[in-house]
Amino acid sequence: MTFISRQCLDRLIALAAASPSREICGLLFGTEDRIDAVVPTANVAVRPEDMFEIDPAALIAAHRAERAGGARLVGHYHSHPSGSLLPSSRDMVAAEPGRLWLILARGEAGLWQAGPHGFAPLPLSIA
Repeated sequence: MTFISRQCLDRLIALAAASPSREICGLLFGTEDRIDAVVPTANVAVRPEDMFEIDPAALIAAHRAERAGGARLVGHYHSHPSGSLLPSSRDMVAAEPGRLWLILARGEAGLWQAGPHGFAPLPLSIA
């Protein structure tokens, strides 16, 4: 089970609702069993209406901060404005094994962990 605060989850759901025609995306920080912080990033994908790409500068900065003793980057989040909570085929290709993927759709959130052969669903609990 992975925990997330009501505040973090509500923030993500609000961000997704505010962008009904474009995928939002960002970074998840914490541990494998607790998401402590969410950081929105720019979606720099060529077609942000149906795909996402986290701003490379934000991703590099997060990795540098982690190496310097900062918060641990545990995964990513993004929305499926007209889709489902299930990972898409694009998500499957982009997945980095071991990372958490939180997907937002229709005012809900689903959590997945990327593995070498796809995604495994994880229970998400509000703490």
